[in-house]
Amino acid sequence: MSDRADKYQFYGWKEAENICLPDDSDSIIKTPADLYDRLCDIWCRETCAPRIRAGWTPENKTSGQCSITSFLVQDLFGGKVYGVPRPGGTFHCYNEVDGIVFDLTSEQFGDEKLCYENNPVQSRAEHFQKEEKYQRYLLLKDKLAASLH
Repeated sequence: MSDRADKYQFYGWKEAENICLPDDSDSIIKTPADLYDRLCDIWCRETCAPRIRAGWTPENKTSGQCSITSFLVQDLFGGKVYGVPRPGGTFHCYNEVDGIVFDLTSEQFGDEKLCYENNPVQSRAEHFQKEEKYQRYLLLKDKLAASLH
């Protein structure tokens, strides 16, 4: 367990291990942790939200990746995307699948503790009204597909 605890620091990682795609799924991604492993090599400055892109670093690779990552998680595992209200009227997105809450991009906040209760559901249509966000989502999705081949 300690090896996994050293590897996974995202919020809800222990519970997220209970979310699995069916064994007959042809994807090599079976759990959110599998997806996280892949995304660690894919998240980049180009997939980071433009308003914080200048501060993105490989050491804080989850910075600015929340909404596009959360909707990609939803593509694979279903469930809902929720948003933690943030200063300035924005939301930090995370996932809930089969009653399990997890946040693949929580590490960007360091020691700050986010509240993952009673937050509003986030709409894909509303988020993707921003063309740049939709294009970042498509880029992340394409990079993931390329990494699986």
